[in-house]
Parts: sequence; structure tokens; C-alpha cells
Amino acid sequence: MNKIIKKEILAEKIKRIEVIAELISKKALPGQFVIVRVDEKGERIPLTIAGIDKEKGTITLIFQEVGTSTTKLGLLKEGDEIFDLVGPLGKPTEIKNYGNVCIIVGGVGAAFIIWMGKEFKEKGNKITTIIGARTKNLIILENEMRQISDNLYISTDDGSYGEKGFNTHILERLLEGGAKFDLVLTAGPILMMKKVAEITKRYNIKTIASLNPIMMDGTGMCGACRVSCGGKTKFACVDGPDFDAHMVDFDELLKRTSLYREKEKESYENFLKGLIENS
Repeated sequence: MNKIIKKEILAEKIKRIEVIAELISKKALPGQFVIVRVDEKGERIPLTIAGIDKEKGTITLIFQEVGTSTTKLGLLKEGDEIFDLVGPLGKPTEIKNYGNVCIIVGGVGAAFIIWMGKEFKEKGNKITTIIGARTKNLIILENEMRQISDNLYISTDDGSYGEKGFNTHILERLLEGGAKFDLVLTAGPILMMKKVAEITKRYNIKTIASLNPIMMDGTGMCGACRVSCGGKTKFACVDGPDFDAHMVDFDELLKRTSLYREKEKESYENFLKGLIENS
């Protein structure tokens, strides 16, 4: 049950795992996610489904080790089992032929987009992909994205790969140069998505942001994942995770995702200390 049958290292602290989850693989659609609990006493964390294989009865998850739970998940090996895996949750992305679609992602945000990007391509869309990361070693899924993209641009903050600077600079340059997009999809750091929304709003381009706020039950009961969208309270787990980026209050979202930063840091430090003591 929930056995990991394949594990890959995509970049520093970024892993891809293929997990047996027959029921989820039969129902999941691009844009949906699962709630994972690594062990019996672990917290519940949301992870976007990066792909499925209905014949094998598996789903693919991509994650970055940034805290206790994701580090625990990263320590599991092929053959190990995940304690809990619930899904598919959230609303699937609306996929149709828009025409020209731009996908702009930062860091591990590429994990949110890869599956839906393939589906958009199969619907006949022309795909422009813009990938950004802090440095070359954190660029992931380049080859996969290149296969589905008509145009691919890469940027790194330090200039170690692709263009030096932020991926939003590339988006802005393309639009200023006359590029026409009928839809923009974005996933990644909150400040990046906020900037994308500011740019595309000036050009009146429909823009969808895939949000990943703090989440617990994934069913809309706890309210932990609430997001202000157009002045109304929405819940990312049942109303999202895709939202109209021009309506999202990104400043509030940034504050909410930072609420437990000190507790998360304390938990992670204690976890690492325990690993050292038991090694």
C-alpha cells in the first residue's frame, strides 16, 4: 500500500518518486493534489500530482526537502511505504485549446506544471515555457519541458545557466516585444507569482496561479488554506488550487504562509539533531 517503486534525485534536495496508488491514479486529473503523511505521527502536507500511470496504478510526486516532513519523505527508499496518501483533491485545471499558452515557473514550481503542460500541448496549444531558479543546480525538468514547448527560456538569479536575472524579466521582455499569449499559467514562489500577475494584468491576459498555502485536511473543513480572492475568502483545497492570479491577495498569502516559520525551523532543527544522535 502506497509503496514507492521508483525514486530519482532531480536536483539538490529535489526528489521525484513514483508511488503505488491505484484508486488515485484512476481518478486524478492535471492540477489536482494529494495529502501525504509520511508516518503515523507526521503532519499532513499537500503535494501536487506530477503525473499518473493508470496501467501501473501509480502516481508521480515531486517535492523539495525544505522542512521536517519533506525531509522525512526524501529519506524513504524504493520499496518503502508512505503511511497515508489521500486524493485526488482540489479542482482539476481547465484544459482546452486557448491558442498561445505561456507557462512560467520558479524552482520546484515546475512540478506543478509538467503534467498539465503536456495536456495543453495535446489540445493543440502553442506552448512557451519560462523556467527560473536561483542557480543552475536547481533547474529541474528541463528536458521534459523542452519536449512539450515550442519556445523554452531559462533564467537563473546568479547567471550560472540561461539568462541572468528573474524569469519575470523574460516574460516582460517577450510581451514588450509583441508576444501574444491567450493564457498564462504560473507556479512557484509567491513573490514571483505576484510579479507575473502584475505584468499580465497590464496586458489583460488571463492568468492562472497554482497556489500551495498551508493546508491540513484538504477538504475545506479546517480553513487553514484560506486565500483572499477578489475580496472573498476561498479555500485552496476545494476552490483551488488554481485561482485567477489577478484576483489573489498575494501579500496576505505571503503573511499566512510565514505564520509558523519559527515553529517549522524549530521542528526541522530538532529532527536533524535526532538524526545525528541516532546515526
